[in-house]
Amino acid sequence: MAKNFKILQQRMSPEARAISEKRAAATLEKMALHDLRRVRRMNQTELAAQLGTAQSEVSKIENRADMHISTLRQYVEGLGGQLEMKAVFPEKTILLDLAAGRR
Repeated sequence: MAKNFKILQQRMSPEARAISEKRAAATLEKMALHDLRRVRRMNQTELAAQLGTAQSEVSKIENRADMHISTLRQYVEGLGGQLEMKAVFPEKTILLDLAAGRR
């Protein structure tokens, strides 16, 4: 029989709970597009409606190894987010202005 996670979490030591929370946070910092969509509680059909496209197109986007930044931006905005990109150098990290090309 499956146990409720909250019950299991209550039984954990504070140290074990801290480790678990740290792992969960790290998982949320890096994820595939389909995982991001699931975290946002949307299925492909719902996202396709937001994007004005077919469900099969959402599937193709999620399975691509390479895509246009504009496609990724539309996907993220369809989920209710905003795409930000940064260039990371040893001495400095710079947030790129993706809207500059749309002005």
